[in-house]
Amino acid sequence: MRGTLSEQGGMFSYVTLEARIPDDHPLRAIRAMTDAALRGMSRRFSELYSDTGRPSIPPEHLLRALVVQVLFSVRSERLLMEQLHYNLLFRWFVGLQMDDRVWDVTVFTKNRDRLLRGKVAEAFFAQVIRQAREAGLLSDEHFTVDGTLLEAWAGQKSFRPKDGSGDGGAGGERDFRGERRKNETHASTTDPEARLYKKGAGKEAKLCFLGHALADNRHGLLVGAQTTQASGTAEREAAEKMLRRARRRRRGTVGGDKGYDQRAFVAAMRKNRVTPHVARNETNHRRSAIDKRTTRHAGYEISQWKRKRIEQSFGWMKTIGLLHKMRHRGKDKVGWVFTFTAAVYDLVRMRSLLETAT
Repeated sequence: MRGTLSEQGGMFSYVTLEARIPDDHPLRAIRAMTDAALRGMSRRFSELYSDTGRPSIPPEHLLRALVVQVLFSVRSERLLMEQLHYNLLFRWFVGLQMDDRVWDVTVFTKNRDRLLRGKVAEAFFAQVIRQAREAGLLSDEHFTVDGTLLEAWAGQKSFRPKDGSGDGGAGGERDFRGERRKNETHASTTDPEARLYKKGAGKEAKLCFLGHALADNRHGLLVGAQTTQASGTAEREAAEKMLRRARRRRRGTVGGDKGYDQRAFVAAMRKNRVTPHVARNETNHRRSAIDKRTTRHAGYEISQWKRKRIEQSFGWMKTIGLLHKMRHRGKDKVGWVFTFTAAVYDLVRMRSLLETAT
């Protein structure tokens, strides 16, 4: 029998948002872990807000909205607010009811900046790691470290001499081809904290920051995240800091690519009772800092195989998390987004691991 076409919509809905989401939906497990992390941050939230004045956006709603923005690759907060108007799945995850009003995008952004000042991304990341440790997903002994370029929201034409001699031309533009440009003499007018840097020989130099990650070798979960200005020593310096925070045992190992095969880094690791399982970087004019004391053990080969898994996290963060080009300016904001995206990656990974375990 043919159904009857009705053009008039109903005024009321008798099905709750909770009932509309399937019990086996992947977001249910992620929502549960997110809520657990937010409960552990309640005291920090109380310190960020005044006891008087008009109520603002609840920080729990704000962070859940940012989580769903990363999960579904929503490229701007304006589009996120638009999705919250009509996407029932988004509303359920954030905690909004069917008739709740969606916030103005400017209000949302200003409240997000308050979380930036309170270092909430670092606290959220720490709460996610705590859940992973309690679930037995971390080894706390064997790690991998690596860095990736985070392209700044700044064009090459904005990289001009600091003394102002680069201004001129039609529309203020200037042909910089053939000009020697260095970070010591030039700076971006769009994002002054960005640095001109290239990852290796023959690669294109870009205005960027460096994102650093420390992964646990057991399941590839990120246990450390840090953002720095781009430089030749930033990766090794960040690796030492992240290892000091993440280690819980007296001894351990750390895998890495050839960029970490530096005598100063290897010596610092051994001094701190960490065996450097980094790839050997030998040429005709250079001798590797890694010798047979390290490479003869079977654990070295295992670390070399495991270390490539950290690239999966960078790939996810740049494609799904949209970090292939940053949408924020300044090291603090870029670092906040990078750390928060690393936490969301861990949530997705943990959901898969825990689902497989059960």
